[in-house]
Amino acid sequence: MGKKGLLLIGHGSRLPFNRSLVEETAKLMAAIDPEYVIRVAFMERDTPNIREALEAFRREEIEMLVAVPLFLAKGVHILKDIPEELGLEDGGKRGTFRIDDREIPLIYADPIGNDPLLAQLMLKNARDAIQRFS
Repeated sequence: MGKKGLLLIGHGSRLPFNRSLVEETAKLMAAIDPEYVIRVAFMERDTPNIREALEAFRREEIEMLVAVPLFLAKGVHILKDIPEELGLEDGGKRGTFRIDDREIPLIYADPIGNDPLLAQLMLKNARDAIQRFS
């Protein structure tokens, strides 16, 4: 199977930190798994927006596209806004994406949610803070 496209979607912010976090996360992901062609997009305020990033994927040789929100919890963006931008029906997690004359699967992943890795990361942050300030 060929490469997979991965659209990492951040919220966006007036402050530069959100953009930087999403872009750096994408770089880390690409270093971990080169099977993915990774692009970033933002729901609000930053560019590229989701539609612009989708358009950029039309120039890639990918066989599947997965949209991954870099959000913690489900809210209006996760449940309504992002699926709409992806061309998915309300509540839909699977659709298609057209590249030239072919359609490839488009899959919409869940937000981070209640994941044991998140709990471990928060404990690491607590330990780091204690070590820095003790």
